[in-house]
Amino acid sequence: MRNERDSLLSLLCAFGNWYNSSGHAERHIPLSGEAANSSDAFRRQVELFTREWHALLLPYHTRVLQVCPILGFLAVSLVIPVILAKILTRPQMRQETRYLLLANALLSDLLFLMLYMLSTCLNAAGVLMSEWACTTLLFLLGVLYSSGIFTTKAMVLDTSLAVLAPLRYFALWPVSRTKKAIVCIWAVSVLFPVGCAGVFLWYLSTGPCSPHICSLPLLLVLTVSYSAPMQMTVLLTVAGILVILLLVFSGYVVLYCRTRKAGVWRGERSSRAKGTFLIHYLHLFLSFCPMLVLAIKLLLYCYHGILDLRANLWVALVVCNVLLVLPKALAPYLYGFRYRDLREALLSFYGLKRPSAIVPVM
Repeated sequence: MRNERDSLLSLLCAFGNWYNSSGHAERHIPLSGEAANSSDAFRRQVELFTREWHALLLPYHTRVLQVCPILGFLAVSLVIPVILAKILTRPQMRQETRYLLLANALLSDLLFLMLYMLSTCLNAAGVLMSEWACTTLLFLLGVLYSSGIFTTKAMVLDTSLAVLAPLRYFALWPVSRTKKAIVCIWAVSVLFPVGCAGVFLWYLSTGPCSPHICSLPLLLVLTVSYSAPMQMTVLLTVAGILVILLLVFSGYVVLYCRTRKAGVWRGERSSRAKGTFLIHYLHLFLSFCPMLVLAIKLLLYCYHGILDLRANLWVALVVCNVLLVLPKALAPYLYGFRYRDLREALLSFYGLKRPSAIVPVM
């Protein structure tokens, strides 16, 4: 009971900050001073405040969206550890750049989904977090997500060098340089979300009360939606991610044009090349969607001001719990079953590989 009461008070604190700062309070105050002092006007304001509060409390069936991060983590936990063990235990695979970058991307996805699932379970259980704990959690999520994005860019660069400069590939992109690139990816990923974490801490320190609920969808609705510094910081971060994804898309387009001229898309190699590009484009599209929806939502709020609270919360839940999780949950299956060595390791680990029949020679 105590945890439920503290959780409700924290949610009411965050909602009160949003209600007073987003313009709803001024919109609901009557223009006439006499009407403002009347009991009818006060009752009207209470009714409007209660209506907005009930809009924040979504129906029970919306908790299905909270299960998506858990399902995503369970899906990747069945595949990613096997793939990582296969890559790290085979010296030949550790000497190939594509496998090292793939392992780094899958490790980032696994840790991201594990951390996001943990935060979802804590929020569902009503566990409250301090300001620094919540900021640290969000910072780690940003680091892991950024690492996955930058690793995707490095994978495109690796494929581009292999296709455009095959004779100079090992000289330009040796394994030692790949390991240094992975270290640089993690270093840049740590620096990338620092701005958002700093602005979020500043916002919490300036509020009249400290909300202890660390739910990413609620924070997007109740803090980012009306705080101008938070809006600007998140918009710049999302814009940077979109630019990186557009560069990745441009790299795939260049690869498509060059391989098409080289005749890769004709003959027996055509089906495998098309399948590889389809996997890349599908994963890129799924990674692009949540950032694009989030950018559109923030721009609409900047230009149109007040949006419907329930619709805003629905969009935030879909973006964070579905669109953000889906590409990371599908990545190990898309890439793991595409590489022959990894596919055989997965099938043999789960006992799905059929033994080859030995035909005796008469």
